[in-house]
Amino acid sequence: MDAKEKVGRYEFVAEPFHVDFAGRLTMGVLGNHLLNCAGFHAADRGFGIAVLNENHYTWVLSRLAVEMTDMPRAYEKFSIETWVENVYRLFTDRNFAVLNAEGKPIGYARSVWAMISMETRKPADLFLLHGDEITSYICADKPCPIAKAGRVKVGDAQPVAEYHTRYSDIDLNGHVNSIKYIEHILDLFPLEMYREKTLHRFEVAYAAESHYGDVLGFYREQKSENEYDIEVRKNGTETAIRSKVVFE
Repeated sequence: MDAKEKVGRYEFVAEPFHVDFAGRLTMGVLGNHLLNCAGFHAADRGFGIAVLNENHYTWVLSRLAVEMTDMPRAYEKFSIETWVENVYRLFTDRNFAVLNAEGKPIGYARSVWAMISMETRKPADLFLLHGDEITSYICADKPCPIAKAGRVKVGDAQPVAEYHTRYSDIDLNGHVNSIKYIEHILDLFPLEMYREKTLHRFEVAYAAESHYGDVLGFYREQKSENEYDIEVRKNGTETAIRSKVVFE
């Protein structure tokens, strides 16, 4: 199988209702597009969520790191490429490239996914369902020149914000949607910061599921002038996610 068949490419337009006050595509919308592309790519190759659901499995996002040098502006066309970099017994690495209308890369993303049992919510062996077929789509030689998500540690402190999860936070798996966390985290920063700086890199690692009615506490620690580590704890104790936000 050649590299073209291993890489999926999907076209988009930055709709005016998907951009922020400065006319740039929001990170939350970009995150949704990345996840949708992952779904399209997997489905086209026989290991999409519909096939998994028939066997009582589903895909869940474990880690995501996005690094952008620019963002599409309102009404601009752009595209996203995605490919599988590695497949392990319990996880798979999937990468992305974001291209502007001229086909020039303006950002990249790295993600880690797990296939879990819908009954036990525990990771399942990818090879039990897919055999070796899924490995035929590995495209290890296509570059993704950004670092993987790193370690995030936030010291004990008072939360800078609390949020009660609501109807609009819950996805079809019955837990808080992955992208909703991104939106809530970026809302921790004042509008003035987004006027003066641009969001360069966003990392998130998912540790535990949150559900309707959970109270999320957001803990933030500034690591440098433009870098912040954030931990989201549910109901005052268990860590739900860890995140890093880098401006420039």
